[in-house]
Amino acid sequence: MQAEIISIGTELLLGEIVDTNTRAIAQALRDIGVNVFRTSTIGDNAERIAEAIRESTQRAQIVITTGGLGPTIDDATREGISLALERVLEFRPELWRQIQERFTRFGRQPTENNRRQAHLPRGATAIENPIGTAPGFFFESATSVIFALQGVPAEMEYAVEQTVIPYLREKFNLKSVIKTRIIRTSGLGESAVDTRIEDLEKLSNPTVGLAAHPGRVDVRITAKAKSSDQADELILHFETTIRERLGEHVYGVDDHTLEAATLARVAAYRLRLVVVELGTNGALTAALAPLEEPFVCGQILTHFEDQEQFSAALSLLQQSQKARLGMGLYLTPEGERHLCTIFINSPVGNETLTRAYGGPPAYAAQWAASVALDRLRRHLA
Repeated sequence: MQAEIISIGTELLLGEIVDTNTRAIAQALRDIGVNVFRTSTIGDNAERIAEAIRESTQRAQIVITTGGLGPTIDDATREGISLALERVLEFRPELWRQIQERFTRFGRQPTENNRRQAHLPRGATAIENPIGTAPGFFFESATSVIFALQGVPAEMEYAVEQTVIPYLREKFNLKSVIKTRIIRTSGLGESAVDTRIEDLEKLSNPTVGLAAHPGRVDVRITAKAKSSDQADELILHFETTIRERLGEHVYGVDDHTLEAATLARVAAYRLRLVVVELGTNGALTAALAPLEEPFVCGQILTHFEDQEQFSAALSLLQQSQKARLGMGLYLTPEGERHLCTIFINSPVGNETLTRAYGGPPAYAAQWAASVALDRLRRHLA
């Protein structure tokens, strides 16, 4: 089975809001073994929506739209799907009664433009929306099924869980599942990780892929099987192999973060950590701040210090905070690259390390913070 997801809304194209719906729908489809091969975002324009629908139905058996089902003129999903299907919009009195009842339940009165939400393409089946006012709908053709879901995340998620997934399971007799495990790594670049596991990236099931972030690389294992247990077995086998090849560079899986993994090492030594940084705009302090102790405080220097003065500032902060563990992050531009020097003062020993970064300058601070956290994590191993 192939599926495509179309998120609809000009506000998405303008960057005013972040599209979380596509991710939620893709994960729900993944869990029932449906492959999502393409996602797209379209503005509130009926003609462009219709064009996107026509193209998607030529490639996929399942097309899911999210957004554009409100009562205003710029909510154009109904009109777009109607154009794509070449089916007129028809008024559904029963839907209008449901909409009115929901407004009453919410202690409000519907306006005349809310009647637009009671219009569906001829032949479409309504999807009830008990937690909002805009009903969704789906239309089944000879080759595909099109779902039109709400843009409000809670309403969309309800429709996916209560209608879309049960419908797809039954219609397409879906028995398989797709599961994913993400191996989190640091201290190696993407090309270095690729070199160590490139043979695994050629597999068809499970598939293995990489995603690079500043100073970190994720290794994604995706397995498709007839049951959740079988998928877990496939993943575990290759996770073990990847861990063996990447060794200490693996700091966690799935929702684990490098910040939490590093502070777990600090806590294991029963130490308190302070941080001094220069040239990073406080990237390291900001990354650690949301976490609980043993991170004590950070000091962000905004004026130039040479490395000797910088190291002295770190020692002074440790003394003032009575912290036995201190880390300094000193980032400076040098031509077309940045130099990152990391200072670690700990009961295990003192360490100074310099690394060079030649990537996009906008990511230099994030990269430096990741390198510093990884170094401290392994310093306390």
